[in-house]
Amino acid sequence: MSVRIVNVPLRRRSYQIQIGSGLLPRLGRACSDLGLGSRCAIITDSNVRPRLGSVAQRTLAKAGFQSVLITVPAGERAKSLKTVEACYNQLAAHRLERKSFIVALGGGVVGDLSGFVAVSYLRGIAFVQVPTTLLAQVDSSVGGKVGVNLRAGKNLVGAFHQPRLVICDLETLRTLPPREFRAGLAEVIKYGIIYDAALFRRLERDLPKLLRRDQKTLAAVVARCCEIKAEVVGQDETENGMRAILNFGHTIGHALEAVSNYGKYLHGEAISIGQVAAARLSAEVLDLPERDVQRIRVLFQRAGLPTEVKLSHAQRQKLLTAMRLDKKVSVGRIRFVLARRIGQVEFGQNVPMRILEQVLKNTP
Repeated sequence: MSVRIVNVPLRRRSYQIQIGSGLLPRLGRACSDLGLGSRCAIITDSNVRPRLGSVAQRTLAKAGFQSVLITVPAGERAKSLKTVEACYNQLAAHRLERKSFIVALGGGVVGDLSGFVAVSYLRGIAFVQVPTTLLAQVDSSVGGKVGVNLRAGKNLVGAFHQPRLVICDLETLRTLPPREFRAGLAEVIKYGIIYDAALFRRLERDLPKLLRRDQKTLAAVVARCCEIKAEVVGQDETENGMRAILNFGHTIGHALEAVSNYGKYLHGEAISIGQVAAARLSAEVLDLPERDVQRIRVLFQRAGLPTEVKLSHAQRQKLLTAMRLDKKVSVGRIRFVLARRIGQVEFGQNVPMRILEQVLKNTP
């Protein structure tokens, strides 16, 4: 399979996303082509290390790099300041320098965590993203948003730090557990809703192929998602405007993750629920046609993702409290990304509290 290249246009911070099969063994040569320093750290998690850690170290060694492998616990709870400090201490113990770099080898948690470590260690060193989950390949590895969670909410501590390169090896998705793979489809579907009605129609048609992890279909869909994100980030790198559309469904989804203590739902599962709720809000506020609301709900259901959650009154109040801590809150008001139709959304939308509470209440 040929390598697909997507460019992220950010002037001197521009970089490539490489998409294809069998790319991980080329990591060392790719880092050498970038002229990175001779020492690096690979940050990965306890699930990915046994499968891919030695492969990454071998390819880097073959290209002349000295690497240290740093392993963090798997799961969202590892995305914490405590884990960041542990990484700092290991980087310092192995004497990584300003010209050294970090390789993020894993899913979205590893990528966000590694990027935050990179931007803050020695006031900033380079990093390379090697996402190994579908969610990370189509979304979190691209665009430079890095950070960690606080108990109060998701991604409340972070920065913008663009990677030097993103390598999406589709082979790494073959052994991904079915639940993790389906969670990644939540971000894939999002791109159709917010930007590309033709992609949404393709997903409705080709979802069985995606669920079988057909390599040709996967390559085309991952590349299209990366193209969309590159276009959006290229216009608004630091989320002062239209980049906010990438947060469709995330205000509710992030709050749901926070109130469930980052344990019950995978990120993709939470934002699946969040996107279906956002579609219902869109129908109330922007007159999204009911047919589109149902198409959105049904596609998430076909992908094997949750579309609703049963909340008590007390749980709804906790959810609303968590939503008020969202980064998109402005002057105390929760701002939403809502859809006018599939393929077109608007950001910064104010939703009357009675409508928000009614939608949450009627999500049995």
